[in-house]
Amino acid sequence: MRSVLITGGAGFIGSHLGQRLLAAGDRVRVLDNLDAFYDVALKRRNLAELAAAGGDRFEFLEGDIRDADACRRAVAGADTVVHLAALAGVRPSIQDPVRYMDVNVTGTQVLLQQIEARATRFVFGSSSSVYGGNTKVPFAEADPVDRPVSPYAASKKAGEVQCFTWHHLHGNRVTCLRFFTVYGPRQRPEMAIHQFARHITDGTELPFFGDGSSRRDYTYVDDIVQGIEAAMRCERPYAIYNLGGAATTSLAEMVHQLERALGKPAKKKQLPDQPGDVPITFADVSLAEQELGYRCTTPLAEGIQKFCRWYLEQKRAGVVR
Repeated sequence: MRSVLITGGAGFIGSHLGQRLLAAGDRVRVLDNLDAFYDVALKRRNLAELAAAGGDRFEFLEGDIRDADACRRAVAGADTVVHLAALAGVRPSIQDPVRYMDVNVTGTQVLLQQIEARATRFVFGSSSSVYGGNTKVPFAEADPVDRPVSPYAASKKAGEVQCFTWHHLHGNRVTCLRFFTVYGPRQRPEMAIHQFARHITDGTELPFFGDGSSRRDYTYVDDIVQGIEAAMRCERPYAIYNLGGAATTSLAEMVHQLERALGKPAKKKQLPDQPGDVPITFADVSLAEQELGYRCTTPLAEGIQKFCRWYLEQKRAGVVR
């Protein structure tokens, strides 16, 4: 039985990972400060589901990754740490860059400092945003990532560098995972697919940035979780992998898929491109396929249908707006 710490485990990706690990018989501990970036009640609901699934194999610690004592308690006895806790979002990071660096960079360093056992594996949740405005597609792990275009992206690149330094000095196995636009049930309310579904169902104006030609590599959360699980078994001492859908979809097409799944047209409010946004993200996942056995098995149309079924159920129950 593995003993796994998931930082940020009350959130979107972390709670899905926790469920998968508990179902496999692992022991799971979550460290989360229940930040009010979005409705804390949603995070508590995720935690309740984990507690119900895990019984005495699940433990929740409320605490901040910038708090050394909280991190020390959290890592005690864990043979694997999956570090997903972070302030998320490109646009909010432009408004509050100091806080983003404090949480995402300082917090990561504080957490690393509390890991005493050399055998402890460390998996770091990075982001496709580190590729910045790269024009060579698809993005590969060997591509340069020294020109991030938002504080959030810079903080994730800094986290990868911190992880390498920690591995170099202490010998722990470290794997960094660059996630590409993750979506699915429990997705954060401010993320595009969730936000757009809300506007379409409510009949309110949907903020539509640019001309709709920007493209994203959307990745269903179950595929991301499968990749994280594989990374927890990675034998390379230090590695970086892309986890994405290996396909791109335009903003206009994504909205069309939501309209079809929800059975309602969108009322688009045309807005200019946003600072920090990039024209395309596109993952080359060949390295993850070769070395982790990673496979993205959920095409966007199927994933959107799954998300919309969940969203409508939650909306009828009054859980989401």
